[in-house]
Amino acid sequence: MANLVTNLPRRLRIVVVGVATAAMIGGGWFVYRHFTKPVMLTVATGSSDGEAQLLTSAISARLAASGAHVRLKVVNAGTSAGASEMLAGGKADLAVVRGDTGGLSDARSVLLLTHGVVLIVAPSPASADSLGDMRSITIGVIGGDVNRAVVEALKQVYQFDRAKVSFQNVAVGEAAAALSSGKVHALLAVVPLTEKYLAKVREMFQQNGGKASAPKLIEIASAGAVANVAQYYESYDIPKGTLRGAPPVPSDDLTSLRVSFYLVANKSVDADTITDLTQSLVDVRRDLLSLYPVLAQAGAPSADADALIPIHPGAATYYNGNQQSFLDKYDDKLYYRSLLLGSLISIVVAAWRFAGSDVASKSLLGPLYELGREIKGAESEAELQEIEKKIDNILKVELARNANGEGADNADVGALGLAAHGLQYLMTHRRTLLRRAPAVDEFAKAK
Repeated sequence: MANLVTNLPRRLRIVVVGVATAAMIGGGWFVYRHFTKPVMLTVATGSSDGEAQLLTSAISARLAASGAHVRLKVVNAGTSAGASEMLAGGKADLAVVRGDTGGLSDARSVLLLTHGVVLIVAPSPASADSLGDMRSITIGVIGGDVNRAVVEALKQVYQFDRAKVSFQNVAVGEAAAALSSGKVHALLAVVPLTEKYLAKVREMFQQNGGKASAPKLIEIASAGAVANVAQYYESYDIPKGTLRGAPPVPSDDLTSLRVSFYLVANKSVDADTITDLTQSLVDVRRDLLSLYPVLAQAGAPSADADALIPIHPGAATYYNGNQQSFLDKYDDKLYYRSLLLGSLISIVVAAWRFAGSDVASKSLLGPLYELGREIKGAESEAELQEIEKKIDNILKVELARNANGEGADNADVGALGLAAHGLQYLMTHRRTLLRRAPAVDEFAKAK
């Protein structure tokens, strides 16, 4: 089979080598593309005002523009609860959720995005300053079912039935009308403390005449007790002048509650992928901070063992500074790939030699070895002389090729020389045996 291949015409051999080289290059390119292809993760998000989708889409676009290895495909789940359901059902790899959302047993935190603060706002003439002092009123809950967990947590601490305090769901666009018509006497909302959201709250307290009505923040004095019974909330002091600066509203720091918003991943998502994603998200946060001030509160989630949502191992690796360098991470793979590359180079060099000559060094050694068998089987001096001519012709061809710069390298020429010397020895030995044969025959006849 080897002789058949080496005896092919040079042009055909060049074609064979070209096809083989193209196949190796194509295979290498396929492998390269496989390992450098971006990883796409689906992230479910949703909010009543659409801000969660806008923020997540901006992050996704920035990751793509920066060439990040991990990219995001944003899916609108409608609400935080819908996003949680998609994550639990395996329809999403990531989700943007509020800490008081249920169904997060398989979720692992990647990034703390921001905090939502519970604001209970009433018109300034309201007599009560604290939630526990309110009597016979209806509080409109902006967001409805989204804030059901907040209402239930408050009910566990405050005796609203005795105080005749009820809650009614109110859509964002209907809140101002419900307030001015007397259907509700105060509003409850959970929002980040950014100017964009605070401006919306102030707009809800305009009077029919267009004059601004000074809103009043109601204190949740028992916020610590609420946080004890519902651990996804924490007591938080709203800074003085948050809602309005002059005169300041509130007039002093005011106790309330806050809940965190997280980007979470399913615990089954690869740790290395989440490590890469976390690093990219931290970089993206800096780039988008001026456009999305809500990201000012973004940071590492709690890594405590009793954290509300356990941190993902991949995110913990990044935040703890244990991220491996490229060489540490791929040391073994680089080592074995370098061996493979060396082998491929050797194959290409051998193929080039194979294609570059009609009588390559190995193809010359083959006929010489065949002549060795002919020498051993020669029955006369004439046969040996013919074989000797063949050897001389092979060596002359090689000398001519060397003169033209097309011959074998030094190692191959040396191998040819050794083979020629070996054949010369076999020739001498066979001649000696042939010359002794008649004498042996004569001796046998004499006996």
